[in-house]
Amino acid sequence: MPDPLSKLFDSPARVKLLRLFLFNPRISFDVPDTARRARVPVPVANKEIALFLRAGLVRRSKRSRARRFVLRDDFKYLAAFQSLLLNAPARGEDIVRRLRSAGGIKFVALSGIFVGEWDRTLDLLVVGDRISERKLKGRIRRLEAELGKELRYALLSSSDFVYRLNMNDKLLRDVFDYTHRILLDRINTGLK
Repeated sequence: MPDPLSKLFDSPARVKLLRLFLFNPRISFDVPDTARRARVPVPVANKEIALFLRAGLVRRSKRSRARRFVLRDDFKYLAAFQSLLLNAPARGEDIVRRLRSAGGIKFVALSGIFVGEWDRTLDLLVVGDRISERKLKGRIRRLEAELGKELRYALLSSSDFVYRLNMNDKLLRDVFDYTHRILLDRINTGLK
């Protein structure tokens, strides 16, 4: 299903590039890098960045002699845009559906940027058996292109997950002791 925001914001490329800048506020990008990360053609990225520049969303980076652009932290609608654009793709069922084709997924939990906490250790926890890491990585890369942010994720086998859960593992505590959303629990962990 296409992202409804792409209709509101005129194009899917614009939404991807907006997310890239909004969720990486201190990183400067050149045009080819933005195109690669957002998975859009370079001419389209160039056109959209020129629009962002005119709107005051981005500015030219002062640190580089090359044409690099960075988000303006004084942009009037920054917080509103970040909230709107992050929450739109975080439909849990959609994320599980996208990842499911990578193999036997039994547990999926969201934390970090998906719950509005930017500095967390992990954004996505995936547990399962017979999962193709290559396929999972490809699905996550597509999700990253839509979100505009590199995701911090972990893939664990079911037995490793249960062992770590019973041992009070720090990685799992960093997810479950704080705000998180469990999207799929076929292991019946009893966590919420």
